[in-house]
Amino acid sequence: MTDRPDTPDPAQAHAFDPGLLIEVAGSYLLGDDGPGLTRREVAERAGVELDAAQDLWRALGFAEAGDDHAMFTAADVDALRDVEELVDLQLLEPSMLPALVRTMGSTFSRMADWQTRLLLGAITRPGDSEMPLEVLTEIIPVVERLQSYIWRRHLVDAAGRLLLQGTTDTSSAPLAVGFVDIVGYTTQSRRLSTEALGAMVETFERETSELVVEAGGQVIKTIGDEVLYTVSDPVAAAELALALVEREDEDPSAEGAYPQVRVGSAYGTVLSRLGDVFGPVVNIASRLTSVARPGRVLLDAELAALVREEDQFRVRRAPRASVKGYEHLELWSLKRPKPQR
Repeated sequence: MTDRPDTPDPAQAHAFDPGLLIEVAGSYLLGDDGPGLTRREVAERAGVELDAAQDLWRALGFAEAGDDHAMFTAADVDALRDVEELVDLQLLEPSMLPALVRTMGSTFSRMADWQTRLLLGAITRPGDSEMPLEVLTEIIPVVERLQSYIWRRHLVDAAGRLLLQGTTDTSSAPLAVGFVDIVGYTTQSRRLSTEALGAMVETFERETSELVVEAGGQVIKTIGDEVLYTVSDPVAAAELALALVEREDEDPSAEGAYPQVRVGSAYGTVLSRLGDVFGPVVNIASRLTSVARPGRVLLDAELAALVREEDQFRVRRAPRASVKGYEHLELWSLKRPKPQR
């Protein structure tokens, strides 16, 4: 005797419905009323010019909406009012507003993409008895509280770091800038499985971040197979550079092992803007990294001069190399002192 074709499958009782999840998630995250306002209505309710509202919407990284497309909620009105309040409170100049919004939008866009992939992987896992929508309402508040805590804690740390520099100029300061780069990443990405490559990158980013923080530095961003960081103290920056190249595991081919890296670091006045750093010092550090040998550290002349008298370092002139944009750039190698006999 065979089952009737229309017999419900118990395994499908809580089937994952993407359309339903999107609808409920949107209402839950953006307001119980759901989308129902056009962009013109949002601008009018917030008391903001339509063109200004559209510019902010684009700066946040959201797709354009037609004049008749009712895709906005009361939360969008509140967000526009909050932006206007930041200007009214003189926290920033109106000309800086698009850059601030654009940076926040791109940061949260990347984070939201990663979190959504993680969340979908969890709530659609075969065999789970809990409804996806129930999981959603439990997870989101926890993540939101955690994000708020992390943001507040970083505000305290950033304020302390800037105040201890003893300067009122928060846009520029003398810093050591470093790049740490995975050696042979392109070759490894072709040879390793997706899982093994992901494990290596995760180890690299995690342990590099830990070493930077332990040195009193700050990770600025990850750029593919590189990490850009800053350290205010030159000696700490040199010690960090050596710690990074010395971190290589005995068997770099093992899954999740810390890979072989190279480091370039330079010192000087750096422009800090919207969480990123700019200027010749950053460019020089990048160039030094590109010509450093595997497992080695290169410094520019300024940083070398600041640490060469320290007993824990051995600083020597390195052979000249072709460095794009800097024909007369001095290269200095940084190593540990030779063991005394």
